[in-house]
Formats: sequence, C-alpha cells, structure tokens
Amino acid sequence: MSDFTSNFWSLYVAAITIAGVVGCGLLLWLTSRKKIESAADNTTGHVWDEDLTEMNNPMPRWWMWLFVLTLVFGAGYLIAYPGLGTYKGQLGWTQLDEYRAEVNKAQTELEPIYARFASMKTEELAGDPAAMAIGDRLFMNNCAQCHGSDARGSKGFPNLTDSDWLHGGTADNIHQTIKDGRVGVMPPMAAAVGSSEDVRNVAHYVLSLSGSPHDSLKASLGKSKFMACAACHGMDGKGNTALGAPNLTDDIWLHGWGEAAIVNIINNGKTNEMPAQKDKLTDAQINVLTAYVWGLSNKAAAAR
Repeated sequence: MSDFTSNFWSLYVAAITIAGVVGCGLLLWLTSRKKIESAADNTTGHVWDEDLTEMNNPMPRWWMWLFVLTLVFGAGYLIAYPGLGTYKGQLGWTQLDEYRAEVNKAQTELEPIYARFASMKTEELAGDPAAMAIGDRLFMNNCAQCHGSDARGSKGFPNLTDSDWLHGGTADNIHQTIKDGRVGVMPPMAAAVGSSEDVRNVAHYVLSLSGSPHDSLKASLGKSKFMACAACHGMDGKGNTALGAPNLTDDIWLHGWGEAAIVNIINNGKTNEMPAQKDKLTDAQINVLTAYVWGLSNKAAAAR
C-alpha cells in the first residue's frame, strides 16, 4: 500500500474487504431464515435424471457455526494485522520486521561456522576446502545470476576467472567491489570524437590496439581522435582501474566485439552496475566470498 499516491485507494481496499466480510455474514443470516416449502415426503420437488431427488434437509449446525467462526476469525485478523488499506494493525506486524528477525536468527546460528575463518587471510581462505565450499554456495546464491554458475560471465557481465579486472583484482579491490558495489559509466563520446566517420575510425583504432581484425587506414585516421578517450583509457589504451575504465589492448570485450559494437558504445555510452552486497551478507560472508572470487583467477596461488 505504500506506493499508493492518495488515501482513496487505501479506503477503497478497506471498504471492499469489510464489505466482503459483512456480506458473508449477511448471506449466512438470510439463508438461515429462508424457509423452503417441502412436500410431505420432505423433498423440494426437484428431480434430476428421473430418480435423483433433492431433499429439504437443513444445513448441519456445526457447519453453520464453523462459518460463523471463520467470519469472527477474519474480523479479528483484520484488527490485529495489516489488511485494511494502510491500517497497520494493533500488533504492528510487518513483513520487513519478520524478514529481519529471520535474517538475524540465521546469522546468529552461522556465526560459529565463520568464526574460524575470521583470522585467516584471503590467500589462506582460498586454499581452505571448507571455506571454499561455503564460498561456492554464497556465489551461487548471490552472484551466479549475473556472472554465471561457472563465473565466466556473459555480454555485459565480467568474466571472473581471467586476469582482466575493471577495478583491480587484488583481494582488497574485490572485497570493496562485493561490499560497496560499483557503478561504471562510459559517457556518450560522439560529440567529443567528431563526425560519424571519425567515430568509425576510432572504432578501428580501438580494434587495432588489441590486434583484432581492423582497417589499418581507418585506424591510422582514428588515432588522433582517440585523444578524446585517453582521459579514461589512457594514451596507450590500457585502461584505468581507479576509474573502472577497461583495458582496450587485451582483446577482451565486455559489451561486444567489432566495429558496430564499439561505434554503438561511443555514440550512446554505457552504464553498468554491480549492486552492493553489504546489506545482504555479513562481513564474515563477504570475506569468504572475496576469497572464493579471488581464487577463481589465482588458482595456482590458492593451491599453494
């Protein structure tokens, strides 16, 4: 109900709910008072399939009282709990409080499991089978939706198993990324580069940096125009982890490869977001998850 912009909808929902409960009670009262004339043999006179006769027996008392108890329970529930528009109920119960209570309970129960990992460094955790088993579950539950179950990512979602890191691949960098999240912004650069032909030339120059197939003439013309991009990607195109600017020389393409893909990004820009996990995971869980992700691209070091 919090997304409603006026009290009308709150009152509308409350009125419909109350009308439903009152209506059921009124229906029960009216039907209990209505008498159906019956024949001498206690039938209503309705016959189906030649010999199926409708009897005129009253509804069992226990059935009627069960209906009454249901109405009483419904009224009591609506008084105690939310159900009438924006009315919060006498008990003040909310789904958010219930969720937080369950999360706190789970974290309390899990504390002993994570206690022995608290004093271990990232490299040590990455080589601990028990810690990595937990890290794998944390990754599957919180990261695999974007980066894939094998952590190799997909278009728009980084591969976590290689050595290419937008914001740095050290344990501290990874920990900060998981905890606080990241927002990467590539602004539209067409106006700064020049004409549409200049944009295509820059695209070919970018392709040349990684040795990808390109038009050498267009690349040579685009080199000077690349100055507009050098502020973030560097004069050599090797990127800047402080800004999250990708390395353009390693032939790893996060948002697609080729002239068309690069021209599209130069013209329209791109925004990527890695959501912060600090409100979902505890510090201990983030430490274990950091070690797991770090170990994906440092398997030899983790094994040692």
